[in-house]
Amino acid sequence: MNYRHAFHAGSFTDVVKHIVLARILTYLQDKPAAFRVIDTHAGAGLYDLEGEEARRGGEWLTGIARLMQARLSNESAALTKPYLDIVRAYNPKGELRAYPGSPLIARGLLRPQDRLVACELEPKARKALIDVLRRDEQARVVDLDGWVALPAFVPPKERRGLVLIDPPFEAKDEFERLSEAFSAAFAKWPTGIYVIWYPAKSRRATDTLVQTVARLAAAAKPPGKCLRLEFSVAPQAGSAALTSTGLLIVNPPYTLQGELKTILPELEMPLGQGGAARFRLEVPKPSL
Repeated sequence: MNYRHAFHAGSFTDVVKHIVLARILTYLQDKPAAFRVIDTHAGAGLYDLEGEEARRGGEWLTGIARLMQARLSNESAALTKPYLDIVRAYNPKGELRAYPGSPLIARGLLRPQDRLVACELEPKARKALIDVLRRDEQARVVDLDGWVALPAFVPPKERRGLVLIDPPFEAKDEFERLSEAFSAAFAKWPTGIYVIWYPAKSRRATDTLVQTVARLAAAAKPPGKCLRLEFSVAPQAGSAALTSTGLLIVNPPYTLQGELKTILPELEMPLGQGGAARFRLEVPKPSL
């Protein structure tokens, strides 16, 4: 598996993930206390949609391009506005030529008191991220493996914030490493908000991950909550391109589930490929 950010910039997976990210950060803004965002596998930050990597799959054409042309209800338009305003800020002439990755989505929603730590090990992507965040006193780019950084950087001194875990899934044991790293981090910071992205290809692998995370959250004191979101734009066909994306949100804002129930049905038509998309939104029950 290879889900390196540059090849999939602006895809339906990014759209769903970044809408969720923006809604959580918008919620955190409601209190004046500072928060911190920790992005464990940050990528290059800004992606050229006319570049070779983005052109290879053209996934943004059936992702962010369709969303920006979609007619949403007033309520959904208001909920997606913080995210889409950031995308538009990187495309000032109205032509969709660049897509901001998760570090820039997060950076666009930081207040003066908030901070971002972005971890990226791959040299080319790290250099690009440093360039785009150069001289930004609120954002720090770290040359560190995300799996090492995850337990090392929690809890943040602010004691409020979000950890985004979005690995490339290049290694065969990535699901196992994800479970182990989350477990170590959650033990140190059980009150933090965690957003875990995964490719929804193997039902066995995804269900095992969900059960592990849900069980750890339920065992915390006080018990944490977990929300599972999967969005499919078409049936998954063997080794074909990814058509189903998954997110696990641990300790989600109490507002998030209701907001997603409003937004997700309106994404089914514009993001669907060969028919309407489908989504699954549930609170997983941990097995005993």
